[in-house]
Amino acid sequence: MMQHFDVVVIGAGPAGLNAARAGAQAGARVALVDDNPRVGGQVWRQGPRHAPQAPLREVHEALQAHSNVTVFSSARVVAPLAACALLLESLEHGGMCVGYDQLILATGARELLLPFAGWTLPGVTGAGALQALIKGGTSVRGERIVIAGSGPLLLASLATARAAGAQVVAVVEQASAASLARFAASLLATPSKLLQAAQLTRGFAGLRYWTGSVVREARGAGRVEQVTIRRGEHEVTLACDRVACGYGLVPNVTLAQALGCALDERGAVKVDDRQRTSVAGVLAAGECTGIGGMELARVEGEIAGRVASEASPELNALHMQRSRWQRFARHVADTFALGEAARALPPGDTLLCRCEDVTLGEVRVFRDWRDAKLHTRCGMGACQGRICGTATSTYFGWQTAQPRPPFHPAQIGTLMAACDPDPARPA
Repeated sequence: MMQHFDVVVIGAGPAGLNAARAGAQAGARVALVDDNPRVGGQVWRQGPRHAPQAPLREVHEALQAHSNVTVFSSARVVAPLAACALLLESLEHGGMCVGYDQLILATGARELLLPFAGWTLPGVTGAGALQALIKGGTSVRGERIVIAGSGPLLLASLATARAAGAQVVAVVEQASAASLARFAASLLATPSKLLQAAQLTRGFAGLRYWTGSVVREARGAGRVEQVTIRRGEHEVTLACDRVACGYGLVPNVTLAQALGCALDERGAVKVDDRQRTSVAGVLAAGECTGIGGMELARVEGEIAGRVASEASPELNALHMQRSRWQRFARHVADTFALGEAARALPPGDTLLCRCEDVTLGEVRVFRDWRDAKLHTRCGMGACQGRICGTATSTYFGWQTAQPRPPFHPAQIGTLMAACDPDPARPA
């Protein structure tokens, strides 16, 4: 059975929620699809001990006030179908087909994980993954945690871990002290971000905050017990119970690529000034169009929602807001651009593809991603190269292959639900 909507939004983070609200306010029949059980995405993730933040409550309540909005939670896009339709797998509904007049991609981003010796030990996660675990109910009270990598996400993870009762042993940032000093000074021009930084770093005095430093190795018997940090020409080993290491974010563009949307030089979905992609009827907003933060995502989402629902007589004010946050995003990207130490190859016996147990030494002899995948099974596991493929792009500059559906492991019943690609539309 096919359900048809005027606007389908994929992703219920800041961009997707604001897009759905804009479309609903214009009277469009809107479907909001997200793979989490609750709306909010990664930025506004809810959990047993993490109530919805004020911005999330405001936009969610606005959506609930509209009867023309349908929310599909715990639902994943398995494959695009012909004639403006998607095959979904929902925890509640199973396999289902959804048709659309306009599609808004708000698929967000994922962490950039760069392998190091011991990175597959239990207790080693991404920095954002640590936040997700804590918000999902994992107890870290009393645990010694090292947070490492690059970008503002490290401070957000620090604040979350401390609030949960963890002992943060150190924050290890690959960017230089000079770059961070310039960035901190620039926050004077963005009061809201300055306040946010002050809140995240409350009680910062006395904490080890090491700049120009990277994780080299995690060690332990059965789970992580120590981590070695490279600081310039020296190495320091710290005892810990967890390591959370992430080198920023990369756009989630799997669905966009499958639909044929063009990407820009950053690997993000390319959009025009009205958030339209290169494919007619498909728009994109938020981190999938470039890493820019929650404020930019919200503005882009509202623009996309208005344009998709043809309720956009005046967008100048939104365009001005978008330009402001785009400038800030460029400044963040320049500040936290990965340096040589972060891009340095780990030892050859370091696992690159943890799904298929393929090492860096095994893949580095090949000329590109396709050859490496053909000869070693790299990228052929459950994550389909989302982790190791991105790492090879960072290390070797390889272009990974365009994804093929199904994008996730799916039930046979879901694949059988792929229905008539040209359903009768409501009059």
